Amino acid sequence: MTFDRSLKIAPSILSADFANFGQEIQAVEAQGADWVHVDVMDGHFVPNLTFGPPMCAAIRKHINTVMDVHLMIAPVDPYIDAFAEAGADVLTAHLEAGPHVHRTLQAIRGAGCKAGLALNPGTGIEDVDYLLDMVDLICVMTVNPGFGGQKFIHSQIDKVRRLREKIGDRPIHIEIDGGITPETAPLMVEAGADVLVAGSAVFKGGSVDDPGPYGENIRAIRAACGN
Repeated sequence: MTFDRSLKIAPSILSADFANFGQEIQAVEAQGADWVHVDVMDGHFVPNLTFGPPMCAAIRKHINTVMDVHLMIAPVDPYIDAFAEAGADVLTAHLEAGPHVHRTLQAIRGAGCKAGLALNPGTGIEDVDYLLDMVDLICVMTVNPGFGGQKFIHSQIDKVRRLREKIGDRPIHIEIDGGITPETAPLMVEAGADVLVAGSAVFKGGSVDDPGPYGENIRAIRAACGN
């Protein structure tokens, strides 16, 4: 992965057809996805259960872009190596998921992945100051983590703007996860985001047999952001 601040659309496979992940990933990449976002939930840190390392390993061979794995789990440290071995390019852990986030970020980079740090809607950005040289990506949650299809929390726009100022010229992506649509996407890009996770906004109306709507949806988000 080489760093650039161009707009990247990262469809979340949480909104894909679970019985056809391989085909869904191939279809959405062919329709213009830049990254593939994988939401890992443990039923403990967040109120839902999704995928483990074996699923990530199974879909890795279908991903030609970037495998962006979002770990909504606690504790997170014991699972870093397994998800790295499953093929994650980016591993994102929540600041709130454990007491030693600096160690967690060290472990992610030590496992050969780009290190992401996720912030829940109720979390401030003060704790980020001493972590900026440890991260490759900061994921701002614009919904409460755990389920897709939630409404966008507008208070996070200012958080992104303030984060962008803190980051300065460091090579750190700002990713937005939750409630991204053609209406909310430009608000986040204007504030400084460059990676937009979109689930239902990308996958709605399409299927592996009719993937055209995936491309239409991706292009609509890009166009709304002036891309």
